Amino acid sequence: MGGHALLILLSVASLALLPGATPLQPSQAWSLFKLRQLLGDPPVLGTWHNYTDFCYGGDYKTASAFVECYEDSVTQLHIMGDPGAGARPLPATFSIDAFFTTLSRLPDLKVLTLTNLGLWGPLPGKISRLQKLEIVNVSSNYLYGELPRGLSQLGSLQTLVADHNMLGGKLPGWLKDMPLLAVLSLRNNMLQGTLPESLKDMLSLRSLVLASNNLSGNLPDLKNLQVIDMANNALGPKFPRLGRKVASVVLAGNKFSDGLPADMLASCYLLERLDVSGNRFVGPFPAALLSLPSMEYLSIAGNRFTGRLSGNASCGENLRFVDLSSNLLTGSLPGCLLAAPGKSVLFSANCLSTAGDDSQSQHPSPFCRNQALAVGIVPEQGHKKSGAKAGVVAGIVLVGALVVSAAVVFVVRKASAPKARPARRLVENASSAYPSNLLADARYISQTVKLGALGIPAYRSFSLVELEAATDNFQVSSLMGQDAHGQMYRGRLSNGTPVTIRSLKVNKSQSFTRHIEMISKLRHRHLVSALGHCFQYNLDDSTVTHLYLVFEYVHNGNLRGRISRKRNGRPEAVVGPKNIDRHWCGQGHSVPAWRDHTRPVCE
Repeated sequence: MGGHALLILLSVASLALLPGATPLQPSQAWSLFKLRQLLGDPPVLGTWHNYTDFCYGGDYKTASAFVECYEDSVTQLHIMGDPGAGARPLPATFSIDAFFTTLSRLPDLKVLTLTNLGLWGPLPGKISRLQKLEIVNVSSNYLYGELPRGLSQLGSLQTLVADHNMLGGKLPGWLKDMPLLAVLSLRNNMLQGTLPESLKDMLSLRSLVLASNNLSGNLPDLKNLQVIDMANNALGPKFPRLGRKVASVVLAGNKFSDGLPADMLASCYLLERLDVSGNRFVGPFPAALLSLPSMEYLSIAGNRFTGRLSGNASCGENLRFVDLSSNLLTGSLPGCLLAAPGKSVLFSANCLSTAGDDSQSQHPSPFCRNQALAVGIVPEQGHKKSGAKAGVVAGIVLVGALVVSAAVVFVVRKASAPKARPARRLVENASSAYPSNLLADARYISQTVKLGALGIPAYRSFSLVELEAATDNFQVSSLMGQDAHGQMYRGRLSNGTPVTIRSLKVNKSQSFTRHIEMISKLRHRHLVSALGHCFQYNLDDSTVTHLYLVFEYVHNGNLRGRISRKRNGRPEAVVGPKNIDRHWCGQGHSVPAWRDHTRPVCE
């Protein structure tokens, strides 16, 4: 007996000699055991005994239950039930109010995790007594009612996660009074109504997850957020305003309509995930989304997006999953989605040309045109709902009058019909009914098959790492020249292709989306082809700082050298219309004549 007493004294003495090894306050140890009792002594706390040293005895700790201390006070409490076994029924005498009263006796608590424990009842307002709380996770319980106003008094709270509960009511506007809240996740609850406009005033909020609730209406300004998950609600119809730092946007299973804001999304260079599947979007699909440098996951399935895809479209190097299924897309699937291994691409139930690949069935082209007309994507003259019956009667009378008038006009014109107009007039008349850019895109897309047959390289987006490797980190030896706008470098890609790289400084107000689109379409066997581009952007505000344009490297000199010659060591221009015409003919008609704005005759 005396030996045991001596052993205990030695243990206490050695503990006292440890730096900072102050025993846990007895009142806090009592509170921990009381929490275990209120939970009905769950198996997850089976290692907690009366002699347990919660602060400095590591033998009791498990991955599902442990305590962290600072000096003699508890700062972290983690109790996580088994999610596979389901929540264990709590004693019939359980009181959520008494549970949080006991928790409040841990005044230095900063991190609190209570998941899969079967907690039931409204979240008590006395949680405000834990003034030092920074992170709270009470997911997978049976909490119900509205969020308590007492949460707004937690000035240090940064993360609140209460997924998979039964919390209801509206998302409160007083959340803006929580100055440090950065993460708010209330997935799979019973929240309803519209979101408060005060969300845009929460400058510290970075992640907002409200998926699988009963929310409705338009989203407020979300320019400060980096992670947005609003899936499976009834939100819409307007697409929200996003900031340039956004990394993930999930709006699947809502009621968003109209079109995607292409210009806004094109500037989201940090966007990694975009899921707008299962909505009511219409209008053209912005193919530029495929080439965003950080994009990894893109899903637009189950909408009514239209447009003709080009096999020559470029893709970002990080793109791994694309779902274009169940839309009204036509044309050809971009080659960059099919060529690279490791990509998962779904595109069934469109009107795409699959080049013999029948693994994902497609509709015939007329189907997409008819569906587009049915949802009003192609402009057509409609009638207002008011006065519909009167409109039908008036329409019948009007149709009868038009039939008679048309017969008379046909007879008169037949008798004095002039010569048929040239076919050129048909194109001019057609261009007045459709936007000029639509016809231009159609003409461009019709050439993509020819360009592929000519062996012209595809246009794609490059990473800065690729360009640095190609130029040996932009060494001076690779510099070909420079001007006020930037530098020109010579390099070699990893596949051995020699290239020239144009580096351009970018102002914050400049937008190069249209310029890059135009450059990517300038494809001809007698023109130096643009191989792609690369953006370098500021990680702090995600603004573009440099634009790199990658071109083929041509070994045959420049145009000036080709149309001039040296005499006595001095360059002399080749003059005379005949010489110039002869030179152009020798170059394969690659440059139009400027002498009289006509192409020279080649014999």
